[in-house]
Amino acid sequence: MSIHKQLMSSLEYPIGKKLSANVLADLRTDHAGEVGAVYIYKGVLLVSRDRGVRDFAERHFETEQSHLLRIKEWLPPDHYSRLLPLWKLAGFLTGALPALFGPKAVYATIETVETFVDQHYEEQVQALQTQPELVELLQTVLDCQADEIHHRDEAADARGTLKVGFLLRLWCAVVAFGSRNAVSICRYI
Repeated sequence: MSIHKQLMSSLEYPIGKKLSANVLADLRTDHAGEVGAVYIYKGVLLVSRDRGVRDFAERHFETEQSHLLRIKEWLPPDHYSRLLPLWKLAGFLTGALPALFGPKAVYATIETVETFVDQHYEEQVQALQTQPELVELLQTVLDCQADEIHHRDEAADARGTLKVGFLLRLWCAVVAFGSRNAVSICRYI
């Protein structure tokens, strides 16, 4: 292992906290995910003309930007995913494509993404609860998770109880699959 990798494998950041390689990998996935989320809403806002969808996207865009800033406080730039351009494109398409098909598609997509994100953050919460020295990071993850749960629930309410057709179910399965695999990749790249 190079000296640079040894130094970076347990970096003190911020407030003098020592971060393990696993925590850094989790934060890299969080950072890439929040970048992707920002781009989801950019895609929705570029394509959708529906006032309700645009209001929804504008509010959530601001929240995702604040999450991104909070994660950046913990993750040094040299630990960002090297695939950020790909995550930006994937996020943009995840927002823009359903916006072409209308509000129900947008809300179902957001509900799917946020269901995954809630589970992803919950895994980190469980791990961080065993590390009392990282209580501030735990609180950051809990705060982000609470917002994502709110986004999921708001999207589900906005989508309503209308039956989701086969193509939309298929799209949401692709989005969930892509989200899971993006996290797996981001842990390392």
